[in-house]
Amino acid sequence: MAEYANPETLVTTDWVAKHAKDDGVRIAEVDVDTKAYDEGHVPGAIAWAWNTELCDTVRRDILSRQQFEELMERSGVTPDTTLVIYGDNNNWFAAWALWQAKIYGHRDVRLMNGGRKKWLSEGRELSTEAPKVKSTNYTAKEPDVSLRAFLPQVQTASALGASALVDVRSPQEFTGEILAPPGLPETCQRGGHVPGARSIPWAKAANDDGTFKSADELRQLYASEGVDGSKPVIAYCRIGERSSHTWFVLKYLLGFRDVKNYDGSWTEWGNLVGAGVERGAAAKAAGARG
Repeated sequence: MAEYANPETLVTTDWVAKHAKDDGVRIAEVDVDTKAYDEGHVPGAIAWAWNTELCDTVRRDILSRQQFEELMERSGVTPDTTLVIYGDNNNWFAAWALWQAKIYGHRDVRLMNGGRKKWLSEGRELSTEAPKVKSTNYTAKEPDVSLRAFLPQVQTASALGASALVDVRSPQEFTGEILAPPGLPETCQRGGHVPGARSIPWAKAANDDGTFKSADELRQLYASEGVDGSKPVIAYCRIGERSSHTWFVLKYLLGFRDVKNYDGSWTEWGNLVGAGVERGAAAKAAGARG
């Protein structure tokens, strides 16, 4: 992993097996399937439910600073804890959790490369017991909104090409053939993509075993669509979880300076009155605005 711009943001399954129960280390599992943890998890790992613990359940938003602090405290995490996050679907929601931890300034937060898929494929030890956790005191930093894109920024990027827009959803979602992946409820009124966006599905950044592709492969993947870090990048998907995976790749593995995750994503844009929508495949990168 040394070829990545920030290799310290990843750990291997071997590292987790050796250090999961160390003092000062907390392992958290975040799955699309919130029942997966109960079926067996990394010994010593706690579980965070993305739909109740990693979002505001009243208003559509990420955790507030206070909510994040409360989550850390009941998870036994201090500001000095090495926080390692992993999950199913090649770390979709693990990356979502890491993104929020970075927004609130947690210093040492990492992904387990390969996630739950790799841990299971290697036949590693599983536990069905939730560890006993001693609560802590946690004070988060003021939110770093430079990591997050809001609607006005996306509208400007679409209209003026001020940022490269990366749509990380499936090709079928990008063209408007479908509104959401099968079985997932959050949807929209209109299918398609933000005008000027490039289609680079998040899964192209991962190997078959769930690990991230090499830095050279990742650089080529995004450069082939005109995304090379020469201007700011905004990644989006449907609700912000898959795009947090791409955000992690671009910011930490490739070291792009200015990368934002648009968590409003297509459920905001595709429901917005008067918003422009493009359907079908995008133009070639050479002629694209973003």
